Amino acid sequence: MKTHFNWDETPDLNITPLVDIMLVLLAILMVTAPVIVYQEEISLPQGSKSAAMQEDSKIEIRMDIERKIYLKDDILTFDSFPDVFVMFANAYDKNTQVYIRADKNLKYDDVIYVLKIAKQTGFTRVSLVTDG
Repeated sequence: MKTHFNWDETPDLNITPLVDIMLVLLAILMVTAPVIVYQEEISLPQGSKSAAMQEDSKIEIRMDIERKIYLKDDILTFDSFPDVFVMFANAYDKNTQVYIRADKNLKYDDVIYVLKIAKQTGFTRVSLVTDG
């Protein structure tokens, strides 16, 4: 049995892998292009009434190492905080910024409990304040 090779034929160029790679690169480019952020230096004007109003419309909750909670001028116990805060929160818009300042030596559970109560009351912008 003799195998016959025809050496005169030119080999076909298989471009399928090349097309596959190019389509993948095109897809990556299409996904990442909208995400690219260009940063320009913008100098903003000094002070405005809206910025001053936003500073006034914030709630600050402070908690010391003995688990006493300070809300405006009120000093609350840890157990009475949920009920008092729900009543207190009715006077505020739910988009108001809520800041929680807690002593760093408190248990994690205690701080998260205060955060959870603030979120359950309906506030969407609740932040933990750190030093630094």
